[in-house]
Order: sequence, then C-alpha cells, then structure tokens
Amino acid sequence: MVINNPPLTPLNQFTFSHIPVLGEELIRGLTIQAGGNYLDLTVGGGGHSRLILQAADNTKVMAVDQDLDALKAAKINLSEFGDRVDFLHTNFANFPFPPNTYDGILADLGVSSYHLDNPVRGFSFRNTANLDMRMNQQQSLTAADIVNGWNEQELTHIFFHYGEERLSRKIARRIIENRPFSTTTELAESISSCVPPKYRYGRIHPATRVFQALRLAVNDELQVLETLLHKAPPSLVPGGKIALISFHSLEDRIVKHGLRNSDLLTVMTKKPITATESEIQHNPRSRSAKLRIAQKVAF
Repeated sequence: MVINNPPLTPLNQFTFSHIPVLGEELIRGLTIQAGGNYLDLTVGGGGHSRLILQAADNTKVMAVDQDLDALKAAKINLSEFGDRVDFLHTNFANFPFPPNTYDGILADLGVSSYHLDNPVRGFSFRNTANLDMRMNQQQSLTAADIVNGWNEQELTHIFFHYGEERLSRKIARRIIENRPFSTTTELAESISSCVPPKYRYGRIHPATRVFQALRLAVNDELQVLETLLHKAPPSLVPGGKIALISFHSLEDRIVKHGLRNSDLLTVMTKKPITATESEIQHNPRSRSAKLRIAQKVAF
C-alpha cells in the first residue's frame, strides 16, 4: 500500500537538539583523547558528538545518521567545529567500517525524542498522523504497508517477538478485521477496543507495544543492530572502545551478547550503566537507557 506522506515539519518547530543521554558516562567510558578519531553512528542533533569534540583538543568525528532531518540539524548544531566533523547519510549497518580506524565508536539506539514528538512522522499515537514510522524516509516500507498488507501470522509474530505483547494474536486478528488503517489514532483505537478493560486502563496504553513492534519491523532495527555488532569491532584501533546505548530489553539483550561473544572485544561493563536520579529528573526519557562498553583487545 502506498500512502501520501505529509511534508516534513520545519526543523525550527521539531528539532533533533536532544539532550544527550548518559553523556558524562559515555565520554568517561570512551576515554576521549586529544587527536582521537571517533565514529558517531546515530548523530541525531549532535549532542554526543559535541561532547566528544569538546572533551579533548583536535578530536574528529564521523557523524552518521539515516534520517536526513537529523543530519540537517547536526550540521547546524556542530558547524562551529568546521572540518573536524564529516557527515554521512546512511543506515549504520551500511557504513563501510574501515579497519583499525577509530579510537571510539558509539550508537544511541532506538527512536529519538524528535521522532516521538513530531506528529507527522507517525511514531506516536498521541497525535493523528499517517502510519509511517520510517527513520529513513527514502525507504519504501511503512507501518501502513505492514498493518494493511501482512497476514495474521506475520502480525502476531512481530507483535509478540518485537513488542513482547502477550495479546499479540487477539490484536492481530482485530487489525485484520478492521483494516485498512491510514492513521496512528485509528490503529490505536482499534487495538484499545479489543483488549480487556483491565488491560485497557493499565499503566501503559494497550497500543504501546504494538507501535514499538511496528517501528522495529519498519526499520529492521534488531537485524541492523546485529550487523553493527559484527562489523564495528574490526574498525576500532587496538585499545579503542565501542559504547552502545539501548532503551528496551530486546536491544540490550542483543548488545550484551554481541559484545560478549566478539573475539575482538573485552567487555568493560559487567552490568549496564544507567542514568542517575538527577539525570532522570532532568530528562525523563533517560530512565530506560542502558549503556554498555567494550574495548578492542590489543594482540
């Protein structure tokens, strides 16, 4: 199914100028050094990259993002650093990862505040928007394609495995009965109407896990994360570090095992680093953040 997407909201209304989550912990964990070469695979508004560029003299950053809005914002926010920053539009799974190049690699995984807050991108059911959810709007697959085109078994699978939704089959069946859907609120209302009252008025909206599952499926997030964990370690110099911030259990599980199982890495964090109460008060979305760090072994 093809949908007509509304024009992107101007950057001056919804921007990627996010507060970098676990910024102090990440900079300390990467051991930023003067003249170091760093790879930020999810630059967003440039928050983490700015911290790296400020942490030591003559640091350089390769700033990567699959969202063109992010790169536009980062180029503005990091313009003062001139040629110390290079920018590349790509999904990090497609980055070439040149061997023995970077002193540090970082990725802030998952959906950004910009994606959740900008209603036209269709990541949230708080506002009526097209069922989009593409981080890279140059790709063709949208959430509407999945909701309106996939069969009940396929929908049940992603809702259960990507959303950890225990009512996945019931919700998938209701979607099949009521589709087609064109907006986020239509889908959320249909999901809410088919679950028991106790579930409907629980701690989180009953559509929350389904929307997470759709986002992961649209952007193939778990597969590209596994690709990253396979391709990134050889790109570190000996002693270089990789730092990954995840926001839900599915991502964290992949990061944990991917770092542990790499022959090139030594895990530096036995347990994930989490936000302090002070940071959570300042930035509530940091509550679920988990930072894991590993270092490339020096043979």
